[in-house]
Parts: sequence; C-alpha cells; structure tokens
Amino acid sequence: MALAPLDIDDAELVHVWRADPVAAHEVGMWPRSLSAVRERIERDRDEHDRDDFLVLLPDGRPIGHIALTNQDLVDGTAEIMLMLDPDHRGQGHGADAVDALVDLAFGELPMHRVQAVTHTTNAAALGVLARAGFVREGVRRSACLHRGRRYDVSVLALLRDEWQALARPRSWDLPVAGQ
Repeated sequence: MALAPLDIDDAELVHVWRADPVAAHEVGMWPRSLSAVRERIERDRDEHDRDDFLVLLPDGRPIGHIALTNQDLVDGTAEIMLMLDPDHRGQGHGADAVDALVDLAFGELPMHRVQAVTHTTNAAALGVLARAGFVREGVRRSACLHRGRRYDVSVLALLRDEWQALARPRSWDLPVAGQ
C-alpha cells in the first residue's frame, strides 16, 4: 500500500467514491457533480492546511482518498479523513492508509495531535482508528445531519507520544512494491 498526491486528473475516481451511499452516510461525503469535485480538488490543492492523497495498492491501482486536513503547524494539530472504494473495504487497506498518514504527520510534519471524527455507529472506521492507536475522547451529540436524521459523532485522537510508543514498523521502513 502506498500514498500518492491527489491531482485534478483523479476527480473522476473521487466522484465515483463520493457517490457510494456508505461514504455519503459514514464519511459525510454526499455526491456532487464531476465539475464540482474537480473545482474542490483544485481549490484544496492550493490550500496550505491540507494534504490529499490517493490510496494505492502495490500494483499502483487507486482504491481510496485519504487527507490530513485542518493542519495547524503552530499548535501541531490536524484531522484525518479516509474514503475507500466499496470493493476494497474490510481488507486492511484503510488501516494501512491511516498508519501511513499518521507516520507522515508525526514523522515528517511537526504534528502533536491528529484527530478523527466519525459516526458513533461507524464500526469499521472506529476499528481502523483503534488499531492505529487512536483513543476515543468523547462524543459530540447530535452533531451530524444526514437524510433528515441527527447522528452522534465520536471524536478520537492520536498524540505524538502515543504514536512513538506504537510497536509497529513505520511506513518508511516497509518494502515498497516493485523494489
């Protein structure tokens, strides 16, 4: 698994992934027109407080979008977001992608805290985040509106010292496919 910078040419992939009902509900990514997705990617590319990546299989096929958003380099905080192709969920790719992005946040960037927010009912995301070392800090009650219904969201975070204590290889220590 690898990450590659998201580019405007990836808009069609993101457009398809955003149209998935699970992504719309669990991630809060409702479908948008292809032109709106292109505009969003182009606008986000120029933002200095976010980094967007494609999640790639070892053969180079893109299977998702992961981002480190709301980066505050002074406070050392950021938020993580992940959206995977429906055909590639439940296979460990999300966990690998989260590990790679938090390695970037703590190993290359001056982050002290990385946060994630997801529905309290999103068992898959909560499992991925727990496996990556994220700690549940609390619940924001009735914080999300989807299809006319309010949902609670869990707030989870991983701190630099918790990341350093994780007993796993860092993404830069893992072999790269094709090498």
